[in-house]
Amino acid sequence: MPRTAFFTPGLPRALRWLLLTLTMTLLTSPTLAAQTPVKSSNDRNHYRHLTLENGLQVLLVSAPGSEKAAASLNVAIGSGDDPADRAGLAHFLEHMLFLGTEKYPEPGEYQQFISSHGGHHNAFTAFRDTNYFFDVQAEHLQPALDRFAQQFSAPLFTADLVERERRAVHSEFTAKMREDGRRFHAAKKEAFNPDHPYTGFSVGNMTTLEDTETNPLRPDLVQFWREHYSADRMTLAVYGPQTLDQLEAMVLPRFGAIENHQLGTSRDYPSMFRDGDLPALLQVEALRDLRTLTLSFPIASQIANYRTKPASYVASLLGHEGPGSLFDVLKTAGWVESLSAGSGTDDGHQATLELNMSLTPKGLEHRDDILGLTFAYIDQVRQHGISEQRFEEMQQQATINFRFQEKQEPIHRVTRLSMELRHVAPEDVLRAPWMMERYDPQGYRAVLNQLTPDNVLVSELSQQDLGDDAPTTAWYDTPYRLVPLDTEALTTPAGMADQLALPEPNPFLPENLELVAGETMDQPEIIASDDLLTTWYARDTRFDTPKANVFLSLRSPVARDTARDAVLSKLLVDAIKTNLNAWAYPARLAGLDYSLYAHLRGLTLRIGGYNDKQHRLLTRILPQIANPTLDPQRFAIARRNLLDALRNKAQARPVQQLADFIQTSLIQGAWPTDAQIAAAEAVTFEELQAYAQRFTRALDPVLMVHGNVTEASALNLAALVNALLLTDTRPAQVASRSVRALPDGETQAAVAIEHPDTGYTLYSQGEDSSFRERARFRLLAQVIGSPFYEEIRTRRQLGYIVYATSFEMLETPALGLVVQSPEASADDIEVAVTDFTEAFDQQLTELTETELAREKQAVISGLLDQDRKLGDASQRFWREIDREQLSFDSRQRLADAVQAISAEELHQTFRRALLERARALRAVSTDQPSDDQSKAIQQLVEQLTSQPAVPAS
Repeated sequence: MPRTAFFTPGLPRALRWLLLTLTMTLLTSPTLAAQTPVKSSNDRNHYRHLTLENGLQVLLVSAPGSEKAAASLNVAIGSGDDPADRAGLAHFLEHMLFLGTEKYPEPGEYQQFISSHGGHHNAFTAFRDTNYFFDVQAEHLQPALDRFAQQFSAPLFTADLVERERRAVHSEFTAKMREDGRRFHAAKKEAFNPDHPYTGFSVGNMTTLEDTETNPLRPDLVQFWREHYSADRMTLAVYGPQTLDQLEAMVLPRFGAIENHQLGTSRDYPSMFRDGDLPALLQVEALRDLRTLTLSFPIASQIANYRTKPASYVASLLGHEGPGSLFDVLKTAGWVESLSAGSGTDDGHQATLELNMSLTPKGLEHRDDILGLTFAYIDQVRQHGISEQRFEEMQQQATINFRFQEKQEPIHRVTRLSMELRHVAPEDVLRAPWMMERYDPQGYRAVLNQLTPDNVLVSELSQQDLGDDAPTTAWYDTPYRLVPLDTEALTTPAGMADQLALPEPNPFLPENLELVAGETMDQPEIIASDDLLTTWYARDTRFDTPKANVFLSLRSPVARDTARDAVLSKLLVDAIKTNLNAWAYPARLAGLDYSLYAHLRGLTLRIGGYNDKQHRLLTRILPQIANPTLDPQRFAIARRNLLDALRNKAQARPVQQLADFIQTSLIQGAWPTDAQIAAAEAVTFEELQAYAQRFTRALDPVLMVHGNVTEASALNLAALVNALLLTDTRPAQVASRSVRALPDGETQAAVAIEHPDTGYTLYSQGEDSSFRERARFRLLAQVIGSPFYEEIRTRRQLGYIVYATSFEMLETPALGLVVQSPEASADDIEVAVTDFTEAFDQQLTELTETELAREKQAVISGLLDQDRKLGDASQRFWREIDREQLSFDSRQRLADAVQAISAEELHQTFRRALLERARALRAVSTDQPSDDQSKAIQQLVEQLTSQPAVPAS
């Protein structure tokens, strides 16, 4: 598919702040007239683009009625700007900016403020950009911006924190050392021009960020900040319910204080590949059992072509999945499992267009055939794919999608806008992703002319042994081999090229985009119910989009009775989706998608998007569920894929594996990985055939239709379900699954995990699943989150992955304390956690009523977060139906319960959960388990799976 202020130490603090304040008062207006970007006719927000006197570009978004505000600042500096002798310095600077400013010197103050006011914050460093972002309750935007802006105008870079934070960066590096994505990326850089900064080590570690008397780190950090963090390299997006004038008043004095060093954003880079480097074949040895093939073609930079998108036009054809597409032919042959095409690296001068394929074992054997067929399809696109009719179809769909685009979370929206603002004209910043301004055959040919066998890097990732003499990458120790690609060996299998075909006109393009008459309903209502199917319906046009969501849950008594049933349900889903993919892919391009997934009680089908032709899609899907076409070759491939995925869990991060251990041990119907592996190894094709018939023999089906639909249309969809799926089905009762209760006291588990880091998770379970108990644990997680992170991660530097979280499963409340450390042992972590909880006991007694009210409001604002798009409301209603909360007020009841919690009640919950560990499971990783430990784990799992369910109240 296509993818689309650092101060002189000698000045007293009070004087320095006075000077800053006086400076800010002078910055009262932008140097350029405000501009208004072009927006969708369906967009109710108001926008203003400004350029401040210091050159910083700002986009203000006034969203009336929004309960959340957000901001993102993008700096046009990234890992590609690291000094040659300081790899990872841009990333390290990103970490350090959070840790204290002139006005707010405490290192955890910004994080605590954001968290305590219902928000989140983060940042990331890319090759050419570093992006910082946060969201917060809307009424607290101004003080949040005050703290945020200080990070760019007056950071402290406190010397004592440099050593601590370089350890955090090192922990981040080690935590991801065994991730094949990073290892593959590192090996791929070996094929690029070594003089291009893209080949650098972007993360950094204790070696590259050395901090010694002879090579101190802080001066290099400060110098890098001074030389690169300039206002004219920054773009800011701010979102809130305040008026544009109010937002502008918040921004001007704060961000106008950032210095402009007049650096500009354009930089020259050497070529990504040198003459003679291509064509090349890169083979990389993976840790997980996976097989991928990537074709990277160097092309001209596409950043300036955002209005016509020639590379996107070409990628949409190469990545098509409809009948006769490259993907369809390769998947039918049993060689490929997925295929995507899109832009890769773009440095502003050069870029890459990439085709990514996931291969089967058979496909790996036919690599040269796959490459030959790929170039045959590229030739077909080059000869016959440039068509004004195709362009007009893409343009029509893009226009519809821009008109009816749905709201994003504010934090995601500002992040995209702050990055987009760097590359596009201010008037285009909202519409740039959807622009296809004109037919550009010359641009399409310019891209296609670069997609040749002589201009490609072919990268293969698999578990094949490359031998002891294979070179390895510098930082991730990844074996690889880089050799010239033998283009003469590329073959086109007889008969397969004849199956290739370009896409036909899309029959799913929506035509009726009108909104149905009638008021939006507050909640779904039952409009039909018989002995078998219950149909819920809610008309909803408040988002002004001609879209609907249809959910059909097929609850079956045979879904999860055994691990074998769990495996068979996943194989059945794979068969149905494989049968439908080529036919349904054009619907996805037309904004009409479906998903089918297995869960604890059976299968769920969801259809979402433009409602105009949903009935057509449903008419095709339902017969495949009722009587799926099953194929032995596909069964073998799907079973292998499932086994690979299950076995690859052993390569996941320790904390991920510990979470999986806790969930599968405690959730009824969730089977441990080893049990699923044993079942998948033994299951047969004949069993799948029998299971497919058995699955629909007895069902407890529920249908919900929500959105831009009439009641009559919803009843018609229900009639389709009855006629095409349920004619031979008898009714069944399938109970909800529950979470098993932990034994009293603390249960300990040492889980065998092969990873250099130590994983630690303390899971403390509530006494029941009442709203009151759930509220206590939600509030406790909120109150403890920032202090736990500050103590364990920032002060003690025990690891990069550190958090306290509400570990709620199936409405069963719990608190999770999670740590992954590259250096500390499980015992060391336990000592630190115990020290923290004992010290926090006293802090909790000192919590004021004002502070408690603030933390409550943070939880409540998250619970009652507004529905921004139809899918938000649909998911909420569907959860209530699934949980049989048919008053549809769970959020409000939980929020009311949070509001009613007293300080004493919260303190009692803390003592019970973390000091006494009244019902807790402490799971830690061990990379060298003894026989006794292995037996103990087996006995523990048997004990936990025999426990009764946590009571409702």
